[in-house]
Amino acid sequence: MIVLYLQTFYLCQYMNNKVAVRKCREYDLHEVFDLISEIYIRTDGPDVKGKRVLVKPNILTDDNPAKCISTHPVVVEAMVRFLQSKGATVLVGDSPAVHSQRFRGEKSGIWKVCETTGATWVDFTINPIEKTLKKRKIKVAAIVDQVDLIISLPKFKNHELVYFTGAIKNTLGLVPGFSKGKQHALHQDRNRFGEFLVDLNEAVTPDYFLMDGIMGMEGPGPGKGLPVEIGLLLGSTNPLVLDLIASRVAGYDPMMVPTSRTALFRKKWLLSENDIIYDGPEINSIIKEGFKRIPVSHSNNIALQFVMKRIKPLKKLERRPVFIHENCSACQKCISICPVNAIQPLHSKKSHIVLTDSKCIRCFCCSEVCMDNAVEIRRKVFGV
Repeated sequence: MIVLYLQTFYLCQYMNNKVAVRKCREYDLHEVFDLISEIYIRTDGPDVKGKRVLVKPNILTDDNPAKCISTHPVVVEAMVRFLQSKGATVLVGDSPAVHSQRFRGEKSGIWKVCETTGATWVDFTINPIEKTLKKRKIKVAAIVDQVDLIISLPKFKNHELVYFTGAIKNTLGLVPGFSKGKQHALHQDRNRFGEFLVDLNEAVTPDYFLMDGIMGMEGPGPGKGLPVEIGLLLGSTNPLVLDLIASRVAGYDPMMVPTSRTALFRKKWLLSENDIIYDGPEINSIIKEGFKRIPVSHSNNIALQFVMKRIKPLKKLERRPVFIHENCSACQKCISICPVNAIQPLHSKKSHIVLTDSKCIRCFCCSEVCMDNAVEIRRKVFGV
């Protein structure tokens, strides 16, 4: 009886552990609307009637939706229309890595969604507010305290730093502009950055997560990878549950994804992966065969990592940014985003970018913001 009581007590502390997955191969508005409606109901999505709801897509950079860099506008529109049909007042917003003034997601098609549906676009950079994390305060978009609910729409993508970007990672977009880049300077490896992302989600937890996995991105994500058909929509009120399932679809061991590992270790959102209530096709039938993943470092040896970072020949074996000068348009976004000032233009030729390797913290922000394919993440060959 005591064991049963304790199990019941512990389970009551966790978020809803339901996740629903549905097959969907086309960005057809009516089909996506119907599937979102079904997923939302099956996973006990929150009541939105009479409430102000922020829809937060993933807009890494404002670009053609066919590149799979951002949440597809059809998914955004379907969610907006679904919420409106349930009586919600809907707002839409995000803050990309490089947030210019008056940014509103035009190339991604998301601004057009606002025009079409009457949803209000929100600028996250206006009067941000402070939220308290475990160890420090951080500025987030003021809108988080001005709405009743937040609906997060992550994109199914790889990520060079945390391997797989999903529900937990998408919350970082609530941190406006260059404030995001500063976090890399404060959390200078993938494990510490993963812990920070979980801290952020604990401080500001969206109320629902719907992942656009109709088309995803494999290879060097989140901005330089290749579009690939995944054929899925996934939804849950629990970011960890959603990420665990999605990363398995991509072929990752979820325990190698630092955000999932940290969140599961804390046992705030889920006691065990076995406690997930799954509604969808048999998992093995939807794993994307041949999905090009980010090479995963299996080393947890702290002493070895210390040596690797300090011995120059060994450091060259690490995956790092490599600049392709002939592709560079001299936009200097990589310089602006670098949190540790490790990147500078060559004075004699501004399209030649110089990386100070000893300063580089391998956050890969430069790769994320480069739209010219001028930054690759790879192991540098000796003498090159």
